[in-house]
Amino acid sequence: MALAFGVDVGGSGIKGALVDLETGELAQERQKIKTPIPATPKAVAEVIGELIRKCEVPEGTPIGVALPAPQRHGTVMFMANLDQSWVGVNVCDAIEKYTGYKVRSVNDADAAGYAEVAYGAAKDNHGVVIVTTLGTGIGSALVVDGVLVPNTELGHIEIDGHDAEQKAAASVREKKKLSWDKWAKRLQKYYSTLQMLFTPDLFVVGGGVSRHHEKFLPKLDLKTPIKPAELRNTAGIVGAAILAAKDK
Repeated sequence: MALAFGVDVGGSGIKGALVDLETGELAQERQKIKTPIPATPKAVAEVIGELIRKCEVPEGTPIGVALPAPQRHGTVMFMANLDQSWVGVNVCDAIEKYTGYKVRSVNDADAAGYAEVAYGAAKDNHGVVIVTTLGTGIGSALVVDGVLVPNTELGHIEIDGHDAEQKAAASVREKKKLSWDKWAKRLQKYYSTLQMLFTPDLFVVGGGVSRHHEKFLPKLDLKTPIKPAELRNTAGIVGAAILAAKDK
């Protein structure tokens, strides 16, 4: 069995598990440790090291880390959910410095999106695939013929003078107590705009709200097929693991 280890760093918890690279399934029970406060590079790296030891990751196993930040060649460009001391830090260097483990790092939305293309809702789909996660904001991943185009921030495109996620994120539906119909109208505008800009072959919709996809996806009228994500809360771990294995 070919294995890689994936870590998904979130604002409240850091999760990790070994992943079976043939199936995309977790090869062991997922472990979770609370995100330290403050979530500095040293504190987060030490938790990642603890997870690697706790999961008894075999020596030489590829290790991937999904972090909630866009990264240029591994260096954090800006940070929303962790300590601001991450900005300008090379993720791989920091983790190796504080733990001794070599890792590959990736934006968390990219990891989740790539996992859906490799093993989930977009498996065997060629061409342009856009994966969006509807949550507190809107995360995105763009994959073209199986190749990840990193660090897209398609939740921040401007529509009618507004940042898209400020109108269409799942958190906005809850905060404003929008009906599924009213929220679907906002999603219609959002996905229609993405469709116009990218002419994708497939949209995949993730985030916790995708569990209720039957309440809003059928209300959208698009030329592009749109499907709910399949991997859900394992996607970040799986995507980080696959991308680390591809680097080996």
